[in-house]
Amino acid sequence: MIRTFAKDVEEGLSAKNKSLPSRYFYDEAGDRLFVEIMKMPEYYLTDCELEIFNYQTKSLIDSFGMNGEHFRVVELGAGDGLKVIHLLRSLNGCNFTYAPIDISQNALTHLKNRLLSEIPSLDFDGKQGEYFDVLDALGEVEKKVILFLGSNIGNLTDSRAHNFMLKISQSMNVHDKLLIGFDLKKDPDIIELAYDDPHGFTREFNLNLLRRINRELEGDFEVEKFAHVPEYDPNKGIALSYLESLEEQVVEIKAIGKSFEFYRGERIHTEISRKYDLRIINKIAKDTRLRIVKKFYDSRRYFVDVLFEKE
Repeated sequence: MIRTFAKDVEEGLSAKNKSLPSRYFYDEAGDRLFVEIMKMPEYYLTDCELEIFNYQTKSLIDSFGMNGEHFRVVELGAGDGLKVIHLLRSLNGCNFTYAPIDISQNALTHLKNRLLSEIPSLDFDGKQGEYFDVLDALGEVEKKVILFLGSNIGNLTDSRAHNFMLKISQSMNVHDKLLIGFDLKKDPDIIELAYDDPHGFTREFNLNLLRRINRELEGDFEVEKFAHVPEYDPNKGIALSYLESLEEQVVEIKAIGKSFEFYRGERIHTEISRKYDLRIINKIAKDTRLRIVKKFYDSRRYFVDVLFEKE
């Protein structure tokens, strides 16, 4: 894991347009900060999807169409279980195993402790690792409902999102289901507050990436010399996050054996967050053998959970 982290950091900071993969936000400190972000009133995504899971759970379960057979509920990047717990409670008594996959063992441990304290009978089979490595290891025996919630797919460009859905489809059996959360286009002011909140959680979440490099790769980033810079383009429907160097500086990362120069105002791209409409959703699902079964909107239509079936 450290070796991959070092390789990705070296490649990203050596590029002409510097970048760092957003997947590395999620260490123990990052997990904790993201939980705080999800609790913010400005981060509407959590409330919208929570509303769907609170009030449309029966319709969701009915649309899975499992008819008493054993199946796995496989959640990609499960987080703290705030939303999925409503689904799991309603599934209690059904013949299923909950199988979350997360790159963070810390997140899986906290999730297991929380869920088993609230649903002691839950058959929990969490797996730490990369999504597709674990999905491939699950094999083709059992029926699956795969969950990818929170509009995490929005962290990918459209071409990468298409490839992501294609790879998931290739790991699915015919009639398996895939539920994906999509954040929809809306008033730019609402979106901007979610990524530049007045409490400073999104700022600290972004800057924690530099702290993680310091901790794990022996970097010497002076974090106070970088600023969190979010941008949203309503025409493209894309929110971007950057870390901007506040002065000319050189950063050494001992685990890589390299130093990296920054000029004043130079940015490190850390995150993309795509906002969708149905045209874009249909575009990224094209030629994946995944057909839309049902769409579940929140009451404000800020967000939609789309259920796909493998054809």
